[in-house]
Amino acid sequence: MAILVEAAELVKSRLGNELEGLTIDRLVIGLFFTGVKLANGFAGMSFTPAKDIPDAVCCPSSVGRTFDPVRVSGTKVMEILSSLESPEPIKRAVAVATLNALSAMCWSRGLTDGYQKRERADAQDYIKIHSESSVAVFGAIIPVMRMLKMRGGTWWVIEQDSKTLKDDELGHYVPWGQSDEIVKKADALIITGVSLLNNTLDPILSLARPGVEIAVMGPTASMVPEPMFRRGVRVVGGVWVKRPDELLNVLASGGSGYHLFDEIAMRIVWEREA
Repeated sequence: MAILVEAAELVKSRLGNELEGLTIDRLVIGLFFTGVKLANGFAGMSFTPAKDIPDAVCCPSSVGRTFDPVRVSGTKVMEILSSLESPEPIKRAVAVATLNALSAMCWSRGLTDGYQKRERADAQDYIKIHSESSVAVFGAIIPVMRMLKMRGGTWWVIEQDSKTLKDDELGHYVPWGQSDEIVKKADALIITGVSLLNNTLDPILSLARPGVEIAVMGPTASMVPEPMFRRGVRVVGGVWVKRPDELLNVLASGGSGYHLFDEIAMRIVWEREA
């Protein structure tokens, strides 16, 4: 979780005294995404890792696995951020959503360093893949797989659950436990932002060959990108929540990305400068 910790330290250093006393205004843990609105109006979101908490179907066993829903409103942001390294998936998701909200504060103040920000942009459009490149996709990122099927060539999709793939995608499937060799030989890596949440991004990046094209994309990756850039990532795609209350209302009603992009949560791309 080094990337998350570094990102948190970065926003703390940039925002300084603004974080003192800053609290959570509202939290929604939706079916697909978790959303947080801060007391100053900024908001962030993260994937909801529902499959990682099977015991939560029982009310008594779920106690302690999430922040107290009765008291979370008014909880200090710094306390929430301390759960970036929590063993509890939902607490980590809330902490990542909070980190993303703080990152939005940084961008609104122009607190960026060494990267270009593109608004209303799709990260997929900025990934540099040559016709002969071999591509490893971490996570069943539907638009990316659709593009690769049209492109052809050598590509793999590394997923923990093959049931998420269609019949014409299964021939490219690699189980998560067999991914190391694929990473070492791929010319390009396209990685879901959920890897930040389940602590797999750092290991993936540590195996990548120098000079490989690397992109991390998805709402969970909507944080200051410098820690990812330092590890070889060139493109980061996320979202900037522009209408926080609407976002939380949609998430509370079971909404997904299809209901959020681009008016409520504007897609945004960061590119590492050479």
